[in-house]
Amino acid sequence: MGWKPLLLVLGVLLLAAGCSGSSGSNGAEATRSPEATAAPSVSGSSDPAVSDGSPLEGGRFVRLFVDPPTLDPHLTTDATSAQIIVEVFGGLVTIDKDLNVVADLAENWEVTGDGRIYTFRIRPDAKFHDGKPVTAEDVRWSLERATDPLTEAPNADQYLGDIVGVDEKLSGDALEISGVRVVDERTIEITIDQPKSYFLAKLTYPTAFVLDRVTVEANPKTWFRKPNGTGPFRLSEYKVGETLVLTRNENYHLGPPKLAEVEMILSGGTSMLMYENDEIDIAGVGLADLDRLLDTSHSLNSQLMRAAPSFSVQYIGLNVNEPPLDDVKVRQALNLSIDKREIATIVLGDQVVPAKGILPPGFPGFNPSVTGYSFDPDRARQLLSESKYGGDLDNLPPITITTPGSFGANVSLDMEVVLSMWEQNLGIKTEFQQTEFATFLKDLNKRRFQMFDIGWIADYPDPENFLDILFYSDSSNNHTNYSNPEVDSLLEDARVETDEFRRYAIYNQVEQMILDDAPWIPLWYSGERYLLVKPNVRDYLQTPLIIPKLRYVYLTNQ
Repeated sequence: MGWKPLLLVLGVLLLAAGCSGSSGSNGAEATRSPEATAAPSVSGSSDPAVSDGSPLEGGRFVRLFVDPPTLDPHLTTDATSAQIIVEVFGGLVTIDKDLNVVADLAENWEVTGDGRIYTFRIRPDAKFHDGKPVTAEDVRWSLERATDPLTEAPNADQYLGDIVGVDEKLSGDALEISGVRVVDERTIEITIDQPKSYFLAKLTYPTAFVLDRVTVEANPKTWFRKPNGTGPFRLSEYKVGETLVLTRNENYHLGPPKLAEVEMILSGGTSMLMYENDEIDIAGVGLADLDRLLDTSHSLNSQLMRAAPSFSVQYIGLNVNEPPLDDVKVRQALNLSIDKREIATIVLGDQVVPAKGILPPGFPGFNPSVTGYSFDPDRARQLLSESKYGGDLDNLPPITITTPGSFGANVSLDMEVVLSMWEQNLGIKTEFQQTEFATFLKDLNKRRFQMFDIGWIADYPDPENFLDILFYSDSSNNHTNYSNPEVDSLLEDARVETDEFRRYAIYNQVEQMILDDAPWIPLWYSGERYLLVKPNVRDYLQTPLIIPKLRYVYLTNQ
């Protein structure tokens, strides 16, 4: 959800709740389509009666993964963490496998005619993992904790800021959220500042998830190592750098998972080799292995699965307050001097789609007439010479790009070509540095980077999740420091526009204005993704957004 730490198509670990990412990975994952009527299963049939083997009650599903930057729902900003968090915790509402916003801990809700007051009724069978019932007070306390300035939840303003009183709470001017009221033990009322069609979807983000106050307050710094969640799985074991094990919650209110356990191997390894040695049940397929696996004579060809693109975009963020990126013509020149089509085809084997804009194809509000920059090195050089820095490259302020990754690691191949193109077409040499992902996210949120390579995966299917959250001047996720008063005004209009056609038209106008101002260099949309899945694994859903999905997976006797 949100920031994703990897390029999806090269073997994906995705993420996000609006989440982030960079190139390179070793897992297999994906993300949510508003137009799809169901999430595709990558293996077999969802009907056990027509499957190739009899379904097992239980079993262990094993995959390669990496240590999540956090397991605290209120602190998560990345897709890697979100994949675990959505399985262990939950909120009032969730996204189901058919990609609809549906009830989770709430059994139902009502909205007043003016669209501002939501009244949620908690399910009578909603319980924490220890069997304790979930109450309206648990929901209230969790929202208060997420918006407590001492919690330092990076996304609280973005995903909860529509609630009346949250801004005052975050700024320290109020001790409680005035727009949240416990009606009775099972009923909670939430008032938002203006009617907003996407508000309910925002509550599916982990910042709104419900936590157990007793567990959190007993061990404020380490509670998430042994959390008392409400989700389909319990976190039964976590050894940093070694393993993470999820165990079935037999009393899950939406129906217990079919698997007994899910094991995430965190100690590293080569996914293809581990898959071929039957050490893991699923593996992302990178470019180096794809051709041989596509050969129908290959022994693993029948286990090769293809999934639709995710709703994500990989991009280079340009901090508009940092010279020389403070000049729009320099930013535009950097955009124009990259031949994305050549990189996508020659370097990445057409496993990605060159990004022409911000919203990914097929996403609500996507408009192909909104477009950014085509490869034009002559125009790029002209713009650079017209900038306030002129053609004097010797006096051009140095540029450093930062990406998430281990210290001393090599630059990813696609980024290496981008840096080469800047030098070849503009004469600009760019320094490269990498930082560990959790540290990268902290520095990103503090806007410490001059230039950064990352990705965004949608949290919910609405253009607001890209354009407002990432580019509104006062947004905490506006990591480029981009500010355009006209864009801000239009985004504010779109928030309360009730006519979908007019609202999407506003977002189209906003997207074009942002592209013209060039605080981003959009690089890639996700292409079709390939992964290997063992024949006895069924209903591993591939969706274009991150949703709780492991409870649908089951194993069969081959």
